[in-house]
Amino acid sequence: MERYKADRAGEMATFMAVAHAGSLSATARDLGLTPSAVSRSVTRIEERLGVRLVVRTTRSLRLTPEGEAYLRSACRILADLDEAEEAIADRGRPRGHVRVSVASAHGRLTVVPALAEFLERYPEIIVEVDASDEIADILGGRADVAVRFGPLIDSPLTARRLGETGRTVVASPAYLARAGVPQTPADLAHHNCLDFSFRRIEPGWPFLENGRSYILPVSGSITANNGETLVQLATQGVGITRVGNFHIGDALASGELVPLLEDFNPQDREAIHAIFIGGPSMPTRVRVFVDFLVEKLKS
Repeated sequence: MERYKADRAGEMATFMAVAHAGSLSATARDLGLTPSAVSRSVTRIEERLGVRLVVRTTRSLRLTPEGEAYLRSACRILADLDEAEEAIADRGRPRGHVRVSVASAHGRLTVVPALAEFLERYPEIIVEVDASDEIADILGGRADVAVRFGPLIDSPLTARRLGETGRTVVASPAYLARAGVPQTPADLAHHNCLDFSFRRIEPGWPFLENGRSYILPVSGSITANNGETLVQLATQGVGITRVGNFHIGDALASGELVPLLEDFNPQDREAIHAIFIGGPSMPTRVRVFVDFLVEKLKS
């Protein structure tokens, strides 16, 4: 048993390689081992835990729910181990990987342009950017830092405010010439409303009418998981959308898009936060990256 405890980090690394490669033979080639050695490593973990982690077939394998949970934990544990060794090896120089989840357009317009300066300050940090409007699972080990919009749900994560943005309902002149201009929010029932495909805290578009705030459900022929796609569809005359103002500044200035229903706009502001796992064990590479985001985006 003591030998197994000593080998756990190596077995975790092997299991992660199996999960990423999708087969024992591919993992064996990558690690320079035999397929039987890789299989025995996975089997030892399963026997120790008393659960099946992978379902093997002759051609491939897939993770069970327990396997997915073990993979998330292994990612976190091995990252912590790397951080501990890096910190002891060179305490004065942050190093290692920082996985950052950003919304597509906001990342392109604000976060990515700042990365060159960050890497000049911290040349031994490698930044891995995941640009998508879908929410990354930080607790599950899918990202170290996520830039998120809107109200935050209760969670053990730490948040630091980076700023805020408003939102506007927009459409192209070509669409409005064809489908008409909505005069009230209720008119949107007769229009093609382009919305986000993932679940949000607000299940619709907010409006303010006669002093009353409410959420109006909308529907349309296309949904998308990022605001840039919705803006592109709107400029092509496909329908009406409601997105963050940072998406549409240029399109409004050029006349490609026009604002709609401004008399009913609640002027709601979406807060922008950096979300991460805080606490005394927070890796230095993550701390300096979050500090940098606060410095650059708040200014």
